[in-house]
Amino acid sequence: MNDKLVIMTGNEAIARGAYEAGVKVGTAYPGTPSTEILENLARYPGVNCNWSSNEKTALETAIGASMEGARVLTAMKHVGVNVAADPLLTLSYTGVGGGLVLVSADDPGMHSSQNEQDNRHYARFAKIPLLEPSDSAEAKDYVIYAFELSERFDTPVMLRSSTRISHSRSTLQLGQREEKEIAGFEKNPAKYVMLPGYARQRHPLVEERLLALEAEAELSPLNRIEPGTGKMGVICSGVAYQYAREALPEASFLKLGFSHPLPKNMVRQFASTVEEIIVFEELDPFFEEQLMAMKLEIPVRGKALFGLLGEFGAEMIREKLLGHKEEQIEVRPSIPARPPVMCPGCSHRGVFYTLKKLKLKVMGDIGCYTLGALPPLEAIDSCVCMGASIGMALGMARANPASAADTVAVIGDSTFLHSGITPLLDAVYNKAPITVLILDNSTTAMTGHQEHPGTGTSLQGEPAPNVELENLCRSLGVKRVTVVEAFNLSHLQKTLKEDLAAPEPSVIITRHPCVFLIKDFDRPPVVDEDSCTGCQVCMKLGCPALSFKDEKAKINSTICNACGLCEQLCRFEAINPAGGKAGD
Repeated sequence: MNDKLVIMTGNEAIARGAYEAGVKVGTAYPGTPSTEILENLARYPGVNCNWSSNEKTALETAIGASMEGARVLTAMKHVGVNVAADPLLTLSYTGVGGGLVLVSADDPGMHSSQNEQDNRHYARFAKIPLLEPSDSAEAKDYVIYAFELSERFDTPVMLRSSTRISHSRSTLQLGQREEKEIAGFEKNPAKYVMLPGYARQRHPLVEERLLALEAEAELSPLNRIEPGTGKMGVICSGVAYQYAREALPEASFLKLGFSHPLPKNMVRQFASTVEEIIVFEELDPFFEEQLMAMKLEIPVRGKALFGLLGEFGAEMIREKLLGHKEEQIEVRPSIPARPPVMCPGCSHRGVFYTLKKLKLKVMGDIGCYTLGALPPLEAIDSCVCMGASIGMALGMARANPASAADTVAVIGDSTFLHSGITPLLDAVYNKAPITVLILDNSTTAMTGHQEHPGTGTSLQGEPAPNVELENLCRSLGVKRVTVVEAFNLSHLQKTLKEDLAAPEPSVIITRHPCVFLIKDFDRPPVVDEDSCTGCQVCMKLGCPALSFKDEKAKINSTICNACGLCEQLCRFEAINPAGGKAGD
């Protein structure tokens, strides 16, 4: 055993645990807060990792690797499990070959998500075991335990992290990799072919397994009672344990690391040693409802105190439970708020300026471009989930054919390949004259510039086949496909008007690399203050490099990336290129 102590984030620790457990294959679709898991796992030797087009294909790839006898880890953010739910629920019936662990990284507080669903329900829904680490050391160790559990009980295992576990750092001890031989696939239709006749035979096994897992949870070292000196008992898991431990040092704790199935006998044993139970859990009353159903003889409190929304903290416990409201120190209240904003030089900015100028209804999607909903652009009218923009535009056209004349769907290149292809195919099949804009910036930008099947590079940085979006759209039956340079606003506006008037589906691909992929910029433009009239039209771009002071436009040359949009908007030719390259 390597006794080296290191500091890692939870995501790094999960990757390390997978490596030490002998994982051969890793799959994922990038999504905060889970992205770094696969990025780190890919750095270890002996592990084949790949970005998948979406979470469903990531899990299905993992299932195939497991059937071949390999240990495999697949990772995704909480809403990604919604995409993967179809294979997940049936995977519970088939069981596994090699161990299979699904990491769900939840996002209480919605730091980078469209909802804050509690994915503990998925473990209960699928009738599979759920593990919840409370720090990086546990994250690594729980992954190793999860693979052993998966193979011993012939089940996928869900390991649930959260934003604070994923991105916080703590110490852990490194171990050696345990190499696992790949046994190879064994034909067994009754196990793996879920025809109704076979599925009916598998369901009783799932129920029997759940009872066996409940017995395992009673004995698991991941669940422990920590006696205190007071009469209050606290039941919690994950990062909530850290908060409660800090705020209530005298309380007794039932810390649940193996949190589904619930170890009911351990709960009753714990309840016999305290006078009341406080259930401290973020989001839904997952534990609390089960405890209430057990009809314990002592009071159980939880959501009535702490609520259902957002992240928790030690200060919440002190205020809600102990009545100790901590003093709030206001620091420099004059500092203006800084809302999320597209980067200077972002290729999406001019697109949304044009869409707003044309007063179009814009069905949006998930990505950097969702920021186009915020002032001053205010050009996006909806955002539901990955790929929904095209389907919603189709629905509007079916409900009211006239709406197609002023409605567009906007979707990024990575998101289009994730889940935009099928709704575009639906639009072609149903002869809906919708207009789709694919904002192609050659990366999966919002989660940190990961590769995808359209970039020509693999997760490991090796050359890979790349999808040509225009040819893909034509293969789906779209005849009107136009590629537009994203910063050429006049060409974009002309193409939009033509396609919105067309009686057939059309796709406009606005193409320019993400600013973070560009290494060589022109010099920032300069403002001729004598020509600047102070009209502030350029300010409508919402570019962080632009400001307005003393009745004149100003350009911050430190952050300007010379995209040229402000030059195109200025009717008085007050903004002019400086010439040359930055750094010359």
